[in-house]
Amino acid sequence: MLSFTLKGSKENATRFVDSLELVSHLANVGDSKTLIIQPSATTHQQMSDEEQRTAGVLPNMLRVSVGIEHVEDIKADFEQAFASVLHYA
Repeated sequence: MLSFTLKGSKENATRFVDSLELVSHLANVGDSKTLIIQPSATTHQQMSDEEQRTAGVLPNMLRVSVGIEHVEDIKADFEQAFASVLHYA
């Protein structure tokens, strides 16, 4: 499991997730496939923005659980998603 933030807004992070083709947008952990979530829009959406920040959840933060796909395929999917949101940052 790893977390990172994208430059830009919450919408930019959503755009990134929507651009992924191999990686699935699911909140499960421990799956055999690579998964991604945007906690501020999923697991922590019931909290206010202030409560999210207090809990360490930033609007543009993403969490990834890496699966068993070939590492080059995972990297390629992330690279194309980064490229697709570059002009929005």
